[in-house]
Amino acid sequence: MIDIQEEDFDLGLEYQRMLDASATPPGAIVSFAGLVRDHMGKSQTSALTLEHYPGMTEASIQKIIDQAFERWSLQAIRVIHRVGRLSPGAQIVLVMVASAHRAEAFESCEFIMDYLKTEAVIWKKEHTEDGDQWLKPRVVDEQRVKNWSK
Repeated sequence: MIDIQEEDFDLGLEYQRMLDASATPPGAIVSFAGLVRDHMGKSQTSALTLEHYPGMTEASIQKIIDQAFERWSLQAIRVIHRVGRLSPGAQIVLVMVASAHRAEAFESCEFIMDYLKTEAVIWKKEHTEDGDQWLKPRVVDEQRVKNWSK
């Protein structure tokens, strides 16, 4: 279940959808909702613009989800990623995972989020008082992905 959208999402509604999508009642649902930060380093962020390539973006996220299903015994995964111009404090991404056990749900949610930061076909432009700049994956994010292969 992947959605790339401009509109905001409702955590409560998505939680219910996750329950409805599970063939059997899950033992755990773990979610991560990411928000637009109000700063990057020393610069104050006024907005973040996210762009995607329809079809390619969803395929890149589906690949991440498929890897999670291969690594853990999961019942359902939900990923929503917003695009467009977003203000600080706005919800930007939701990752929700249902599993029989909490450890698998926590680990897989973190795995998916780590890979979204580095592998998903989404471009981010930060708007600050110092100007606009396209963002690249941070070294710390790339290292987190490398740690999953160990």
